[in-house]
Amino acid sequence: MLATAAIEATHDAGLSRGDIDGLLVGPQVGETPQHVPATVAEYLGLQPTMANVVDLGGATAAGMAWRAAAAIQAGMCQTVLCVLGNINERGRVPRSPNRNPIREFDVPFGASGANTSYAFLAQRHMARYGTTSAQLATAVVAQRENAQLNPKAIFHGTPLTVDDVLNSPFVVEPLRLLEIVMPCAGAAAFIVTSPERARDLRHRPVMISGAGEKITHRAMSQAPSLTSGPLKAAIASAYRQSGTGPADMDMLQLYDCYSIVIALTLEDAGVCPVGESGPWMVENDLTWRGPQPLNTHGGQLSFGQADLAGGMSHIVEAVHQLRHQAGERQIADARTALVTGNGATLSEATALVLQREDV
Repeated sequence: MLATAAIEATHDAGLSRGDIDGLLVGPQVGETPQHVPATVAEYLGLQPTMANVVDLGGATAAGMAWRAAAAIQAGMCQTVLCVLGNINERGRVPRSPNRNPIREFDVPFGASGANTSYAFLAQRHMARYGTTSAQLATAVVAQRENAQLNPKAIFHGTPLTVDDVLNSPFVVEPLRLLEIVMPCAGAAAFIVTSPERARDLRHRPVMISGAGEKITHRAMSQAPSLTSGPLKAAIASAYRQSGTGPADMDMLQLYDCYSIVIALTLEDAGVCPVGESGPWMVENDLTWRGPQPLNTHGGQLSFGQADLAGGMSHIVEAVHQLRHQAGERQIADARTALVTGNGATLSEATALVLQREDV
C-alpha cells in the first residue's frame, strides 16, 4: 500500500523514482520495529540523503510537510516523499507473515543479527585488501587508552593491549569479543539553537558547519558493497557544506560499534586510501596525543553504548573538545571535528562537521 501510494504521488508530480532524495514515514509499518525509513526506502528502491520517522498521531501529515520544507531549506535534500499507511482492518491487526527482507533473504542462510552481518564486512575487507585482526585491534586499543582519561567511560581503569584483543574469544569469525561493542545503561542529550541565541549563553558556541545523510539499504543481502558504505556520501556532503576536507579535521569522532566500522569509515572519510586503513591505523597515533585523534572519549567500544545514546556520545565528546573542556585528554587547539553515525549494518549514515565559532 505504501508503494502504491508513493508511485501514484510521484507520477502525479511528474517525477521519477530517481528524483526522490528525501523520505518521511510513519512509525512501525508492520514489518519492522526499527530502521523503518531504511526498510521502506529499500522496498521502494530509494537511496535518500534525508530520512526520518514522524510520529505525531493525527498531526503527522502536516508535521511531515514542514519538516520536509525545513530539510530542503537546510540543503539536505531537494525532493521529499511523505508517505503514511495502516495495515489495521477495522481496528484489528491481521496475523500476516512477517515479510521483512532480512527474514526472507538473510536469516535462512544463517545471517541473523548484527554480529554476523559485520563479520561479513570484516571477512570481505580482509580477503580483498589483506587487512589483519592485529591491525584492527590497534584502533580498539588506542580508544581504550583514551578511555583511561575519561572517568565516565565504562572501561576507565581497565587498560587493554593488542594481545588482549587477539586472545579474546571469537564471537563471529573474524570478530572477537573485544572488537564488538557491549551495551550498557546511560543517556545523553544536546541542545541546538540559533547562532544569535548561542552567543548569549554560557559557553563558546560550537557550530554545525556541514551535515550529510545517506541510506542505501536495510538487509545485508541488499548492500551495494561490503567494503564501502553510505558514510562515503554522507561525509562528502558534510565536507562540501562546510568547505573542509579530511586534512582539516582536528579529531575523528567516528561511530565504532565494531572494529571493522572504524577501518571502513577512515577510508570512506578520505583519511587514508581505500584498502589501506589496516596499515594506516598501525602507523598513526590514534590517541588524544596524535595529529588526528580517534574517539577521544573512548568510543562506544570503551566508553559504552547505551543504545542510541552511544552514538550521541561522539557528538557530546566533540563539543567538549571544541569548547576545550575535555580535561586530561584535551586536544591542543581543537577547532574542527568530524562526527559520524551508523545505523543497521552500514545501511543508514550521518555525518557532521562541527567547528568552534572562531574558526
